[in-house]
Amino acid sequence: MVQLVEQLGAWMIGRVEELGRFLRVMALGVMWIFRPPWRPREIMRQLEFVGVQSMSIIVITGAFTGGVFTLQAEYGFGLFGASSLTGSTVTLSLCRSIGPVFAALMMTARAGSSMAAEIGTMKVTEQIDALEAMAVEPLEYLVAPRILASTVMGPLLAACFTGVGVVGSYMVGVKLIGINEGAFLDRIYWYNDPEDLLWGLGKAAVFGFVLAVVGCYKGLYVRGGAAGVGRATTGAVVVSSVSILVLDYFLTDFLMRMGWLT
Repeated sequence: MVQLVEQLGAWMIGRVEELGRFLRVMALGVMWIFRPPWRPREIMRQLEFVGVQSMSIIVITGAFTGGVFTLQAEYGFGLFGASSLTGSTVTLSLCRSIGPVFAALMMTARAGSSMAAEIGTMKVTEQIDALEAMAVEPLEYLVAPRILASTVMGPLLAACFTGVGVVGSYMVGVKLIGINEGAFLDRIYWYNDPEDLLWGLGKAAVFGFVLAVVGCYKGLYVRGGAAGVGRATTGAVVVSSVSILVLDYFLTDFLMRMGWLT
């Protein structure tokens, strides 16, 4: 019994310490965004890496997500003779949740894992120690530009995902299934508001921030050489993906309770 209590206590202390390290990385990373020295070249490099290089996967997944969601929605609405509502339902879902969440998951798989692997490799090869020896703060040089880039590019990629998804929905619903084009577009116009897209983009910014912080944290605290880098990369993807899905629920619930998303 004593050994069990000791193990439980050690586990709880370890989790509290890990939470403290994570909050430190998050707080200092945000702080260094607003303090000099600013590194515009590194920021632009991260914006290009996180955003521009993710466009292809966003376009492909967005188009097919809108298409497959249209197939399923049309079948369900068709049972009640309401196939014309397919477009508005798919668009509403893409704007509010599917677009931001799926775009963030794609960013996590591509950019978040790369952040953890890159910083983790620098950690095990003592490059971060070299930065500290040269009086360069690792959180300022490595973490802050990545957090800023992911937070900025998250809404832009989510908007791209949503737009491409709507086009994919139109192509499948109107051109493939044969839903009346006028009814399809008219329902989108009447049942979707700009606020649906704006709040979705706000959630995408939160998701981008979270995946960057998790990826950088996992990389900074790598242990165990090359195997540790692999574990950190996997952990970054898993933790970020779960966090995005959990946050999506609580953010949606909060917005609906406040009356901002009805």
